[in-house]
Amino acid sequence: MPEGDSVHQAARRLHTALAGHTVTRSDLRVPKLATVDLTGRTVLDVTPRGKHLLTRFEGGLTLHSHLRMDGSWRVYAPGERWSGGPGHQIRAIIGTADRTAVGYRLPVLELLRTADEHKAVGHLGPDLLGPDWDADQALRNLLAAPERALGEALLDQRNLAGIGNIYKSELCFLIGATPWLPIGELPADKASRLPALAKKLLEANRERPARTTTGRTRTDQRLYVYGRAPRPCLRCGTPVRTADQGDGSRSRPTYWCPTCQPGPTP
Repeated sequence: MPEGDSVHQAARRLHTALAGHTVTRSDLRVPKLATVDLTGRTVLDVTPRGKHLLTRFEGGLTLHSHLRMDGSWRVYAPGERWSGGPGHQIRAIIGTADRTAVGYRLPVLELLRTADEHKAVGHLGPDLLGPDWDADQALRNLLAAPERALGEALLDQRNLAGIGNIYKSELCFLIGATPWLPIGELPADKASRLPALAKKLLEANRERPARTTTGRTRTDQRLYVYGRAPRPCLRCGTPVRTADQGDGSRSRPTYWCPTCQPGPTP
């Protein structure tokens, strides 16, 4: 699943390419939208909300998409070869005279009345990169279920929107706790730092083509623990470990340093 900074970058690319232009080609390749034609409508804006993308058209319509694990939006100039995947993976084409946006492998694609956007994104917590960011509310949301594992609480978009699996592992490292520690057992000073630290990381990477949480630019040193098992921890040299975390149906690889991050582990 993409991180919030990646979704914001995708929204910016789409907004730059489409906003203010009239749709000249519209092809939504999902059964429930097969007869929808957006040609002739002007694209008003493309707005990210957590990990969701909202493409708004004149006439009060919004195309809601979510990338999840494998989805992507690509933007092409006239005559440019489309390279996001085979044709059968294309789910959406929105074209103007100057650019064409192509959505590949989109697991969520629906057309809403703009007034009804809350039905798609109203459940989300404060957006780490959005105008609605509220650190105090995010902390209250995180601590509402004190028995919940720290990593799972961070990934829950109802608590705060924008954290994916990479930032989950990196935040747990930076805060000095394993992702399996019940969040209610996290010392109060560390818990209170979580929302601001999460925002700091996403803000620092919202313009970067290559994400880093360490401040380093070397490919093998951009992240403290994510993807590093069994290589040594960048801080203490202990081999980084990995295990799945989740409810079984949505388990994701999780990384931690057993020395720098005390607490329960699988």
